[in-house]
Amino acid sequence: MKKAARNLSIAVLALGLAASATACSRNAESTVSSDCKPKHQFSTVEQGKLTVGITEIPPYSYTKDGKPAGADVELITEFASENCLELKTVPLAYVAAVPSVQNKRIDLTVGDWYRTAARTKIVNLSAPIYLDELGVISLDGLTNINDLKGKQVGTVDGYLWVNDLRKMLGSELKVYPSSVELKQDLESGRIDVGVDAYGTALYNFPEESKFKVTTVEPDDQVAATVEPAQSAFPYTKDNGELGKALDGTIEEKRKSGDLVKVLEENGLPATSAEVGEPRLIP
Repeated sequence: MKKAARNLSIAVLALGLAASATACSRNAESTVSSDCKPKHQFSTVEQGKLTVGITEIPPYSYTKDGKPAGADVELITEFASENCLELKTVPLAYVAAVPSVQNKRIDLTVGDWYRTAARTKIVNLSAPIYLDELGVISLDGLTNINDLKGKQVGTVDGYLWVNDLRKMLGSELKVYPSSVELKQDLESGRIDVGVDAYGTALYNFPEESKFKVTTVEPDDQVAATVEPAQSAFPYTKDNGELGKALDGTIEEKRKSGDLVKVLEENGLPATSAEVGEPRLIP
């Protein structure tokens, strides 16, 4: 789910809705000692536990070898530990995650969630954690948005740059429901260039791939190249104390360098931690 919502295929949507209703929670083994002293005091939907919705958007939040992984997951795992809470993870499709927060089935969700004005009407959003930059996937390592013209380009529905690319490229742009289909068509040669979230592109096309993943120079034709979206943790609407704790932890990890360390360990650039002042997408 991005500016408004990540559009998924009907099959994935149905699976996600089913998961939101019936999915079993994954419970990490409790490591909370009896003498643990929490850094912050706040309530949770289940006493003694932090219940977190895990979405599938690597390298931010995903399942690896049956366990939650990713930059967001690492950050929130540390947050739970610092506050003497057992981490309880619930696998959810993107379409089900924010509604689960809204309905207080979970405390928060992770997975590169954009800070949007519309989203603040139903949930609260933490301070910005990192930027979600536009990434270009090509054989030539393109770094100028104008280099996309004249090529068959694919991107993923729901991102900030989609409408701008439509205006610029017209029929040369193909929009996919997810990064999976984009990757398949790029590797098979059905499109020439892919445009995806930079971190996701790096995950799907590692260094050994024949494709190069690059960012592009700021260009007013595509506003997201000038001002990338800020990502945050959506949490329950009336839990201001949880919000204060999240914001304080994010700022602390930014100042200490721990945030950059987590991002880089997950293949994300250190520059994505340079978020600037908090802002919302209209």
